Amino acid sequence: MNTNSSVDEYIMTTRKWREALILLREIVLSLPMAETLKWGRPQYTFEGKNVLGISAFKSYVGLWFMQGALLKDEHNKLFNAQEGVTKALRQWRFTSLEEIQNDAEIIREYLDEAISNQQKGLEIKSEKSKRFTIPDELAACLKTDDDLRQAFESFTMAKQREFSEYLHEAKRAKTRQKRLEKICPMIKERIGLNDKYKK
Repeated sequence: MNTNSSVDEYIMTTRKWREALILLREIVLSLPMAETLKWGRPQYTFEGKNVLGISAFKSYVGLWFMQGALLKDEHNKLFNAQEGVTKALRQWRFTSLEEIQNDAEIIREYLDEAISNQQKGLEIKSEKSKRFTIPDELAACLKTDDDLRQAFESFTMAKQREFSEYLHEAKRAKTRQKRLEKICPMIKERIGLNDKYKK
């Protein structure tokens, strides 16, 4: 789990992509954006609203536009990294420092547009259903284990839904049982199913 306490630390511990992250950060901060650390990664806001983040992975470094689906994307740089899951979020991947250097002006164009959209209050809101059902297997465990139930109830509805859907997605009883055995200790430790991806 990522435990970086600052953007500087995040960049310095990402050896392979250090120079690329430094350059992306310089480009982003050349515009009127505030820098913070959210989910363990650099995040940039305008007037208190999340505009984008930067992240490094094994094979690329990326820009994540929170409302990227609203961008014109005239250079066809953006794609939905979680097709069918996210409506607004769009990612721009770079596989070399040179690519960022060559596209620096285009990056600024996209950032300008993202800030402008934020100023106009343009936003794609998620349509997550508020209703979900707790699978029978998990419901039975919650009924017999007070610690588990209290821990589960301490989660947000979104995190409760993630656990429930994770079990519902398993078609075979054996798979559901394995998943149940995986998530019960996580719930008790108050670790969300997808927390490791959000740090």
